[in-house]
Amino acid sequence: MTATAPRLGASPIRRPFAAAALVAALVSLLFGLMLAGAGPASAHAALTGSDPQDGAVVATAPKEVTLTFSEAIAVGDGSIRVLDPSSKRADTGAEPKDLSEGSTVRYGVELHPGLPDGTYTVAWQAVSADSHPISGAFTFSIGAPSETTVALPSEEVGGGPVGVVYGIARYAAYTGFILLVGGAAFVLGCWPRGASARPMQRLVVRGWVTLTAATLVMLLLRNPYTGSGKFADAFDLDGLQAVLDTKPGAALVSRLLLLGAAALFIAVLFGTYARREDAVEKKDLTFGLAVGGGVVAAGIAATWAMSEHASTGLQAGIAMPVDVLHLLAVAAWLGGLVSLLVALYRTPDIGSRAVRRFSRVAFGSVLVLAATGIYQSWRQVGSWSALTGTRYGQLLIIKVVLIAVLLAVAWFSRRWTARLTDTAAASVGAEATDTAVAAPGDAEEATGTEEAPDGVDPARAAQLARQRAVLTATKKKRIRDADPERSGLRRSVLAEAAVAVVLLAVTTVLTSTEPGRTEEEAGAGAAATAPAATGPVNLSMPFDTGGQNGKGTVRIDIDPGRTGSNELHVWVDGSDGKPMDVPELKVALTLEAQEIGPLPVVPDRLAEGHWSASGVQIPMAGEWKVDVTVRTSDIDQVTIDENVKIG
Repeated sequence: MTATAPRLGASPIRRPFAAAALVAALVSLLFGLMLAGAGPASAHAALTGSDPQDGAVVATAPKEVTLTFSEAIAVGDGSIRVLDPSSKRADTGAEPKDLSEGSTVRYGVELHPGLPDGTYTVAWQAVSADSHPISGAFTFSIGAPSETTVALPSEEVGGGPVGVVYGIARYAAYTGFILLVGGAAFVLGCWPRGASARPMQRLVVRGWVTLTAATLVMLLLRNPYTGSGKFADAFDLDGLQAVLDTKPGAALVSRLLLLGAAALFIAVLFGTYARREDAVEKKDLTFGLAVGGGVVAAGIAATWAMSEHASTGLQAGIAMPVDVLHLLAVAAWLGGLVSLLVALYRTPDIGSRAVRRFSRVAFGSVLVLAATGIYQSWRQVGSWSALTGTRYGQLLIIKVVLIAVLLAVAWFSRRWTARLTDTAAASVGAEATDTAVAAPGDAEEATGTEEAPDGVDPARAAQLARQRAVLTATKKKRIRDADPERSGLRRSVLAEAAVAVVLLAVTTVLTSTEPGRTEEEAGAGAAATAPAATGPVNLSMPFDTGGQNGKGTVRIDIDPGRTGSNELHVWVDGSDGKPMDVPELKVALTLEAQEIGPLPVVPDRLAEGHWSASGVQIPMAGEWKVDVTVRTSDIDQVTIDENVKIG
């Protein structure tokens, strides 16, 4: 019998699940983003400033180098290194000093006294408060820039093969959590008889094994992931001890302990609970397992919330419980979806009542996801520009689109659920009963628990029993597949599961991506402190000394027009536009905002009306005042000035 798609007309279900959920999720998310305003950074610490600044040229050697970050970080020996032009350590090698004040996060390292002129490289590496490793480098010069032989790693910390394996373990951990929690919740809340079904037992146990193995891998790789990037350091006991002293390390150990409690929960669920037949006793046991399992599931979810994005930045006290609710709702929805798919494909007796129960659970989970997702999006994105202009925001848009697709497919599943009956399941049960009556000893023979009758070869009897069991299973599958509603629901749920796998992958990448709010703030800080590539500076300033032939124009070029060494050219033209020689020409540069200067520049005469000076040092980017003094006779001179942005 060929299954036909349900009509898209009126539905017996009065409450259209997908339409309401989709409107609630998308409209509420966009509304939440529109309400986003400025606030503290959310996670993923970023370098927002330094002293000396990136690319700066200082006249004398500083006593220390300080770095300012957008969020709290964890540092240790060697987290901040200053290297001289020959790649030798210019800092004292001591652990960075914590110079933080209030909400400003700043660390510094002392430098050796008497450092020679040249270009110095500052390389830093730390762990953000949200558990993600960060690193970077910049240069500054003392006296004048020079060539440098410093060779920095080509890849960022947290990358390479170790980073790839660690990322796979992160994905596996989320997958295991969803299968473990969602599968157990599906059995307890939607299909209690599924506790005795082998496919459901295997699903939940595999989720537990996956989560446990992934957690162990992450714990062992945490040290090389945030440090050297070498697999051999996974078994460095000192490094492992250092990891255990950190917040992410403590969270991973706590997760392993909670997984021990989860193993006990699984044993009771698929052991005592599955065998319990008394209705009252089973109801009491269901309540106890639901409470105990809920506490364990919330605890495991909290190991993510207390060590990653939610644990730092804006409103951490609210963000962590919201993150726990978000993870539990994801597990209940997606894990239950996978459980339903397994039940539809691998078991013959799941009925419409269990499917409808899950439909209600999924509806509630989507509502929780919409509410918690709004808050998380506002907290991590904060503005429309961050939503569209950062990688985090773009991934979030993809996630919302995938959720919309998932809900659209779920709408079809909902309609198949409305048409689902238990006829096929009853037929399968009757067929199984008839088979059992016709061959009462088959089950025991198949498992070898009953001895073969006298005169019959035991091996032959076992073979016949296995053949009968295969025939029975084939009949069950044929009857099950003949139900068009059940077949349609299976295909629809399979499509949902496929979209859910992609959604899970995007979500995992999202958790390891710098939030849009922080990326924008870090970019703004870098723009304020880093030298701007404004290009060569060209000025034209008229002058009048008041004497005979005292009028003309001074033209100045400063190339390349940024911090560091520059080439300065000055041309003096008379009122007739021809080159004009003057007895004296002086130039001075002043950065009034920082009270630097005036820095005198004495150019050399190259030709008639043309002066030049090389190696003119611009120590800092900013709005510089260029003063030019022109003397046309023994008594006639004038000083003219103009402000220009340099660096």
